[in-house]
Amino acid sequence: MFPKAGLYAITKNEKNDQKLLTQIEAALMGGAHVIQYRDKIRTLAQQRPIATAIKNLCAQYAATFIINDHIELALSVDAHGVHLGVNDNSITTARAKLGHKAIIGISCYNSLKRAETACQQGANYIAFGRFFSSHNKPNAAQASPALLATANKKYKLPIVAIGGITPENGLSLLTSGAHLLAAIDSVFGSGDPKSNAKKFVSLFHK
Repeated sequence: MFPKAGLYAITKNEKNDQKLLTQIEAALMGGAHVIQYRDKIRTLAQQRPIATAIKNLCAQYAATFIINDHIELALSVDAHGVHLGVNDNSITTARAKLGHKAIIGISCYNSLKRAETACQQGANYIAFGRFFSSHNKPNAAQASPALLATANKKYKLPIVAIGGITPENGLSLLTSGAHLLAAIDSVFGSGDPKSNAKKFVSLFHK
């Protein structure tokens, strides 16, 4: 089941397998509610054993495990679901392959129209952003906090905010209407992922 609130941690492109898994477990120990495995440097065959290990960690900490882009990988490791962008497979295709229990999330960028379509096609959550300057996607479409407020009133799905989010600026997005905060560098970029995750998690108790 997809959480109604919390930290949505997205993995970095870490070449060292063990370091990656250690970082992920640290984030889970810090309270991350969702782990999305996003890997742009390994082949799918190389990703499979890592994805299996991440799935086991998520099970240990009762967290949701999402695969970025790859439906077949999500299916092969029995992940909770998949996250799809504008250039990825359709919700219909993902649902047909993964089944009705799978969690399917959709990047909506700054488009309410895309969110509307995602809701109609059976998405389980929608993601908007970037809201701030992002190292990972510097050219991503700019979204406004007002968009979150509109989406929150219009749709009943959990809303994820992404893009340059830190523990320092995240609270404003929760106040505007986001339910979950997604982060890569602010969790895994520097410092201790456990401590970084705890800072995010504290925002949901204010």
